[in-house]
Parts: sequence; C-alpha cells; structure tokens
Amino acid sequence: MIENLSIAIKAAIKAGNEIMRVYNDPKSDFQVEKKADNSPLTIADKNANEIITSLLDRTMIPILSEEGKEIPFEERAKWPELWIVDPLDGTKEFIKKNGEFTVNIALVRAGVPVLGVIYLPAKQIIYMGVDGVGAFKAEVKNPETIYIVDEVMGAAIRIPQAQERDNLIVVASRSHLSPETETYIAKLKEEGKEIDMISSGSSIKICLVAEGAADVYPRFAPTMEWDTAAGHAIARAAGREIYQADETSPLVYNKENLLNPWFVVK
Repeated sequence: MIENLSIAIKAAIKAGNEIMRVYNDPKSDFQVEKKADNSPLTIADKNANEIITSLLDRTMIPILSEEGKEIPFEERAKWPELWIVDPLDGTKEFIKKNGEFTVNIALVRAGVPVLGVIYLPAKQIIYMGVDGVGAFKAEVKNPETIYIVDEVMGAAIRIPQAQERDNLIVVASRSHLSPETETYIAKLKEEGKEIDMISSGSSIKICLVAEGAADVYPRFAPTMEWDTAAGHAIARAAGREIYQADETSPLVYNKENLLNPWFVVK
C-alpha cells in the first residue's frame, strides 16, 4: 500500500507541475473546450491525465479517469481494485485563476476508497490518506525535485488536528451552492447551532472537513466518482465519512452509473 501511495504522490505532484506551467503561462488561453456535460476542459486537464496514467500504469492496476476513455461497466465490474483519477478537479476555478483546484488520485477496492492523494498545486499543499494507517497533510516545498516523495512524507503531519470551538463550521461549494444545500444549512440553524460558513472550490472542501478546519460539507448537487474518491479515502483515514443524503450509507464506487448521489461529509 505504501508503494502505491508513493507512486500516487509522485503522479499528483508531477501532474501539478504541468498544471502550473499552463496556469502561469501568460500566453495561455487554456484552450477551453466543452465536455459532454458542458463542463470545461483545458489542455492542462489532458496533459495532467497523461502524466498520471503513465505513472499509475506501472502498478498494473486499471485506471478510471475523468479524462480517460469510457470503460464499459461489464469490464469494470470484474476489477477487484482500480485507480479513480481526476487530473484537474475544479477546472472552473483553474480558469478563474483563484488557485482552488486539485489533482485527485484514489485507490478503490470492492467499492471502498482505501488510499487517496489530493494535491493543491497552486498552494503546494498535499493531503494523503491510507486505510488503517491514517491521514496526513504536508507542504510540498520543492515540487520540481526528484526526491519529492521522501520530502513530502518526512514533512507530513497527521490530521485531523485538534480544534476547539463552540460554533459549527459548514463548508460549501464556491460554484455549486444549490437551494437544497441552503435548506440543509437552514435546518442546522433551526436546531439551535451557531453556524459559520466558508466557501471553497474542488475537493478542497472534503479536505477541510478531514483536517478539522470544517465540521460538515453538504453537497446536494451533481458530482462524479472521481470528484470524491480521493477525498473520501482521506476523510475515512482521518476518522470522517462521506454519507449519502440519508447520513447513514457511505458513498460507494465503481458503480454502473458513475454519478454520485447527494452526500454529506462529516
């Protein structure tokens, strides 16, 4: 498992380097295209996907990537484990240049995410989680160096960090705050809880709950498995969970329909 974690860390950071090359290029217009669901796609998504898949291929574990080809469920259903990858989560935030985008890599076994890496290339922060080991956060001080994995592991701190507060911090999507999410937050207030809201893009929201900076992240809007798998692994390793809207049943992965149901991270 640790060898797979090292490969995932290296893949995420190398992909992040390429994303930042495009991000910081003053001549880049991001070559924005539209995917089938009308969401944006850039050359950074494509290049990052190639980097990640080339490294993960070495593990001989099949890969399901947002930017990869669609794989029939009949084939995927036979896989005991697989990588689920979003090479650039938060493309809208990338285009806005607000830095709130991530690289997501997860290892899933029998529908359960057991390893996750989320890298924030604009902030040079990485989150990691391994089932039975724990969850960690680290600053990536030298993302271009060949020894980056050793440096990252050596600098990692365990999460969640202890937090003392009387209020409930709710994190919500910067780009996808639905009426249903607003209703959920209103119900928390009706229960007498003092609520503070913070907003963020991409899978960073799951990481904020995992590390203890936020208490709950309700998402009553469409997401795909690659949007949540890595964060789910990190949350689980940190003692948190991503539940379906019933707040009882965890999300599962490698389903026939890769669309997630509504969920709550807590």
